[in-house]
Parts: sequence; C-alpha cells; structure tokens
Amino acid sequence: MHTTNVTTPFGRRSMTLGMLANQVMAGEIKPDQSVGKWKLFRALCEAKPLLGIGDRALAVLNALLSFYPKNELAQGNDLIVFPSNIQLSLRTHGMAEQTVRRHLAALVGAGLLVRKDSPNGKRYVRRDRTGEVDEAFGFSLAPLLARAEEIEQLAAEVMAERLHVQRLRERITLCRRDIAKLIEAAVEEEIPGDWQGLYREFRDLIEGLPRSPTVAQLELLLDELEVQRAGILNRLEIRIKSTKQSGNADYIERHIQNSKPESFIEFEPSFETKRGAKAEQDNDRGVVTPEKGRGEAEQSRQSGGRNDGGGLKSFPLGLVLQACPEILAYGPDGVIRNWRDLMAAAVIVRSMLGVSPSAYEEAANVMGPENAATVMACILERGGHINSAGGYLRGLTRRSEKGEFAIGPMLMALLRAHGEGRLKVG
Repeated sequence: MHTTNVTTPFGRRSMTLGMLANQVMAGEIKPDQSVGKWKLFRALCEAKPLLGIGDRALAVLNALLSFYPKNELAQGNDLIVFPSNIQLSLRTHGMAEQTVRRHLAALVGAGLLVRKDSPNGKRYVRRDRTGEVDEAFGFSLAPLLARAEEIEQLAAEVMAERLHVQRLRERITLCRRDIAKLIEAAVEEEIPGDWQGLYREFRDLIEGLPRSPTVAQLELLLDELEVQRAGILNRLEIRIKSTKQSGNADYIERHIQNSKPESFIEFEPSFETKRGAKAEQDNDRGVVTPEKGRGEAEQSRQSGGRNDGGGLKSFPLGLVLQACPEILAYGPDGVIRNWRDLMAAAVIVRSMLGVSPSAYEEAANVMGPENAATVMACILERGGHINSAGGYLRGLTRRSEKGEFAIGPMLMALLRAHGEGRLKVG
C-alpha cells in the first residue's frame, strides 16, 4: 500500500496547500527510518508549546497510537489507523465525540496526521484472503515518522529552556535572600546609609516582575538584582575595613565576661504548672510541681524575674547564655552583649535548623520576642535530640498558648547538664 498518495478530504472540507504540503512531507521518509512510538509521543509532550497543540489533542493522539499494533513506526509498516470516533472517545476516557473531532482537526492542521478519507468518509480496512491489510482508510501516522528528528529537537529545546528558567529562578531567589538579609544586617548594625531607600528599590524590582515572566524579563531582573547586591556588599566591605581593629584581646575579654556572668546564678527560676497536670508527667517534662512552683516563683520575683509575651516569664540574659553557650558563636563577633544580639543570633540559628520564618514569627507573637529567642537557643543546645526543630517549636508555641509550657525548667535542665545548676543558698 502506498501511503504517499495524495488524497483530498471527504464532504465539505476543502483541500488546502497546507494539507498538500503535509502529505508531500509524509512521503519523504528515509528508507530504513524507524522510531519508537511512545518515545516519540513523550517528545511530543515536551515539544507541544512549539507545535501549537494542547493536552487534549495529545490525549487523542495517544489514543490513535494505541490502535497502532506495533511499537515501532517504520516506513515498511502500514502507518494508517482507522478507529471510529466512538472507539477514540472510549480510549480518551469519555471525551465527547465532537471534542474528539475538533482535536483530530487540530492534529491534522499541526502537520502531525494526514487524513486518508474513504469514498463515503468512513474509516475502515479492506483485507486480502490471507488477512493482510489490502487498503485502509483513516489517519496516517507517516508525518510523525517523517518529523521524528524535528520533534525530538524541539523537545530538547523546550527542556533546555525550562532548565534555564529554573536556574534563573534559583539565582533570583538567592539574590533576593542575600539582599534582604544584608540590608537587615546593615540596619541592625546601624551602618550609615539610605537602607530604607535601597529596600524600596529592591521591592520595586521584585513587584515589577509580571506573574508569568518571559526568559528575557527574568534575565533582566537577575542582572539588576546582582548589581544591587554588589553595591550593598561593597558598602558593607568598606565599613568592615574601616572599623577593623588591630587585635582580638578586647573581643576575647568581652566574650568571657558575657559567657560567664556569675552574678546571675543566684536562684533557680520556676513557674506554676497548669491545674490538673499529673506530677509524674511534669517530672518527665522537667516541670516543677505546683507547691514547689509557688515557692520558687516568689524567690524568682525577689530576684528580678519578669513576665513577657504569652504570660511566660523572661529570665536574665546571663542565665540564658550560661544554659545555652552554643548560641554565642552566632552573635556579632562571637559575642552576645544584649537581648538584641541574642534575637539576631536566634534568626541565624532558625535558618540553620530549618525552622520556617512563619513558625518563628508565631512563637515570637505568642511567647514574646525575647522568650522565642531563648527557646531557639535551647533548641540549638539540644539539637542532637530533636528531629524536627520547626515542628518542636510549633509544639511549644501551641502549649504556650494553652498555658502548658514555661521556659524555666528547660533552662534548669540545661544548666544541670552543664554542671552549673546548683543553687547558692543564703
């Protein structure tokens, strides 16, 4: 059977030069050319934006290929399939016949199929006495075989562009993070400069990006962000060089003074447990009993303890640092001098431990910013025993909302673990 014969459409459909060109192209198949039909279909799925076809048209083409009995499309094979619209509807999971016809026309128009209409417009096959196909009327898959190399090349281009866009987005995300954190660090360190203006400029760049940007728009945004990041880094490096000190003795001395504030360990802070809690469960959690809590609460009030957000008591900074010395390494210059330094270090630790910004923000709202930073320091200290720092922090936040959590026992447990939990009596 000759699949290269030119055929005109049945009924009212008119013949066009495009249809003729597709039929001529379908006849230009190399003698030993062959391709796996499902491999070619996967390439078609990748190349669909460049071929001008949609998902539904591909579903119809998938159904047509399923009627082709062999896995390889080859020139010597009969490349015509002849299922009825009812059969195609069933294999496209109930797609309406009118929709099937519309997508068949789209596939023909895209040059992926060629119609071979019978005299009455029906699709059927005529076989010889041996059962072999003598002549068939339906859709020829020859254009797929003829355009196999082109389709695979288009698919490769689409995949390369997708990878390029993915990498552009990754680099833009890194640039955004760098710029935001560098500006935040500059503000925290009170470095002179119009940091608010820079931040507004940064936000204008981000918000000016369309919802579905082109590759050119992403490349332009990345270039602008990289220029802004380089400018900020240059300012900070100049500041670092201008304030660099000749020695480290002062830093070491301040580190020792802030790391071991002996005057703060004059009491063991505690709290009152929620009514109805079992003493055994409290002991397992490191929580004191109500009777002991009332006595120690009075002792804590005399020693200067105070309540912060969420009804939680906030403890002296020196006590927190003595219980959680590991967080010192994340403070400015390896030193934590005040609560602001501790909260800045807690933000770094949050990111390092994989705690989401929303989880930390929720904890700060419920517990208070100082207590949230203290809890992050405790989580860092016990990092080897906690599988999910973010989940653990959210759990503590929920318990704090219900009045079932306090920081005192957690700090005391860490102090005892360091051998520094003894009370100074008298």
